[in-house]
Amino acid sequence: MLILKSIQNYCKLITILILLIITFLSLYPLQKLPEFSGTDKTHHLVAYFLLAFPSGLIKPKKWVLFISFFIIFGGVIEIIQPYVYRYGEWLDFFANTIGVLTGFFVGL
Repeated sequence: MLILKSIQNYCKLITILILLIITFLSLYPLQKLPEFSGTDKTHHLVAYFLLAFPSGLIKPKKWVLFISFFIIFGGVIEIIQPYVYRYGEWLDFFANTIGVLTGFFVGL
């Protein structure tokens, strides 16, 4: 319970930090593309779960805007990735979305 209370107290900071980490890890150019795309869906789901979970704990009044922003953010990342020598995939976007919804509602 102490950990959950700490997350609630620092929700904004934690969310911004996770958002920055996801942005960096998603857009950092790779030297070489992996041989096969599509093997990282669990990573996407967990990352976006962690992004939305703190917001679910505090249940903001405009919670639909938070969920929408996180989902749109995941989509924009997937659209940008091919321009930085990464794979952008619809299944990654789907995993991001499932992670956001699951993280937020588990936080509630």
